[in-house]
Amino acid sequence: MKLKNFMEVEFLADSINESFARICVATFCLPLNPSIEEISDIKTAVSEAVTNAVVHAYPNGQGVVKLRVELDGSDVVISVSDNGVGIKNFNKAREPFYTTKPDQERSGMGFSVMETFMDNVGLFKNGEKGVKVVMRKTCRSAVLQEGTYAGRR
Repeated sequence: MKLKNFMEVEFLADSINESFARICVATFCLPLNPSIEEISDIKTAVSEAVTNAVVHAYPNGQGVVKLRVELDGSDVVISVSDNGVGIKNFNKAREPFYTTKPDQERSGMGFSVMETFMDNVGLFKNGEKGVKVVMRKTCRSAVLQEGTYAGRR
């Protein structure tokens, strides 16, 4: 039997909430018994996705970041979305070192980092405006004989 669980949380698009998002996701993933490396990868990718939303989505005021985490078999599926100004060119945004805020000493490596640490990263329009980043990672340590989970049968 596959474990299928999810959680959703919304928070103000403020940099102080980036660490909150990382810890929420890391804690929620614990039933999969991820390795230290897997949990570190997930936390890093979440940090980048949330930071992108905080820095770029709402240049003219405050907004909300939505975080959804789903445990799908041995996979963790993480969605980070906003209703901000959106991204004009997805391909350009995914290029290493491309940044729309060079005056703020941004490196333009957010998507490259996410793609390095996760198995799959998708970038989508979030309805009429905003962006949704969907990331997937398989926790190899969660996969045991006959599709069971560590500590769960």
